[in-house]
Amino acid sequence: MEDVRRPTEAFVRSLDIHSLLPQVEPFVMVDTLVAFREDSVATETLIKGDNLFVESNAMRAAGLVENIAQTCAARIGYINKIILKRGITVGYIGAIKNLEIKELPLVGQLITTEIKVIEEVFGVTLATAEIRSDSQVIVTAEMKIAIKENEEEIK
Repeated sequence: MEDVRRPTEAFVRSLDIHSLLPQVEPFVMVDTLVAFREDSVATETLIKGDNLFVESNAMRAAGLVENIAQTCAARIGYINKIILKRGITVGYIGAIKNLEIKELPLVGQLITTEIKVIEEVFGVTLATAEIRSDSQVIVTAEMKIAIKENEEEIK
């Protein structure tokens, strides 16, 4: 039986990302959960030409920020749905600091987004983020995500 608190990569890759997120298409900016630990998570996303945030063949900054936020949401969704066996809650970007975009990923590129939790207190998560393409770090940031209190669970 799978240890859901320390799952294998195969297990997390088998999950439907849509089941972990409050967002729905066409606003889903992550494709696959690839790693989960209670203090970190990683997703993969193939940049597609029909993405809402792709312009001039590249993912724009707003799309990269949303990709980071949804990677955080996938972590919270995994905890809620898989570990705690409850519904998905809605979160909001509270702050973004030190956003550095070294390169905009192009259509056809696969990006990997990794989130590491620095602190969680009173429904607010502070995390660092890195987005990589071909093992090269192309985006770094810090993000604060707030979970809406008393939010009715969805899904």
